[in-house]
Amino acid sequence: MENRKVPTFALSIAAIVIGVALFKQVDFQAFKVEKPALSIVYLATLVFILYVLIKEARKKKQ
Repeated sequence: MENRKVPTFALSIAAIVIGVALFKQVDFQAFKVEKPALSIVYLATLVFILYVLIKEARKKKQ
């Protein structure tokens, strides 16, 4: 299973969409979040996707 390829384009699009949704949740004037639980899920998913994309980029570089 070492030849498994990560679909970087799809993950990149997902990261952009989730990042925009997370950005819209934050009220920067009051430093509050509209839905804290949903924002935590968005943040966890965004961090995981970015981790996978960075890991894949480093793997291709070597």
